[in-house]
Amino acid sequence: MSTARDSAQSLTESNLPVHVGIIMDGNGRWAKQRKLKRTRGHTEGIEAAKRVVVAAREIGIRYLSLYSFSTENWKRAKDEVAFILALVARNLREQYDFYRENHIRLFHSGNIEGLPPDVRSEIAAVTADTEHYDGIYVNLAVNYGGRDEILRAVNGWIADHNQAPAQYLTLDGLRAYLDLPEFPDPDLIIRSGGHKRLSNFLLWESAYSELYFSDRLWPDWTREDLIAAIKDFQVRQRNYGGAE
Repeated sequence: MSTARDSAQSLTESNLPVHVGIIMDGNGRWAKQRKLKRTRGHTEGIEAAKRVVVAAREIGIRYLSLYSFSTENWKRAKDEVAFILALVARNLREQYDFYRENHIRLFHSGNIEGLPPDVRSEIAAVTADTEHYDGIYVNLAVNYGGRDEILRAVNGWIADHNQAPAQYLTLDGLRAYLDLPEFPDPDLIIRSGGHKRLSNFLLWESAYSELYFSDRLWPDWTREDLIAAIKDFQVRQRNYGGAE
């Protein structure tokens, strides 16, 4: 009987994606299928995220971006939004042993000014306290939207160049104003839960990302699901607009 580690060994080490983005979809539907409150799905989703982060680090993924709360999620019921944000804040604070054991450095992307003060405070604390770890770089996209990121980047560039109106904005110039310009563009974007869309996730950065869609709801995800996605990535030919 093969093990998870055996499956990981079948990956081609020289062709691993450097940066993987994950749209963690399906928490609410997972709970509904089990006649549980939607909040239980979000709690189980945190556990799935921890499993996948550990697996990604062990496999050799360097950068991982997790779509945790979008700018559109504010449209949900107020009690669900409040629960998700409280869950994010509480887990940022309570998972320090997990970060230390797995040498996880945390980053944040998204409009931090739009978050409640306690969430902003926890994000600032955890990103500062983990900055010396280098096992894996994990970006938590909280209050994140791709269009919002691009708009904030353009406005940031304009604010810094208002004394030089003749200077034109370039691709590299704009990239420097994105939330995490130090992160490479994602090689692979995964979406769980069956829907086949990006939902405003890393719109600028995903121009040439490979996309992988899974029907499995996020709380059910394991190491094997991540390995399956990477195996699928490794048989694709990437041409970046060039001839095949």
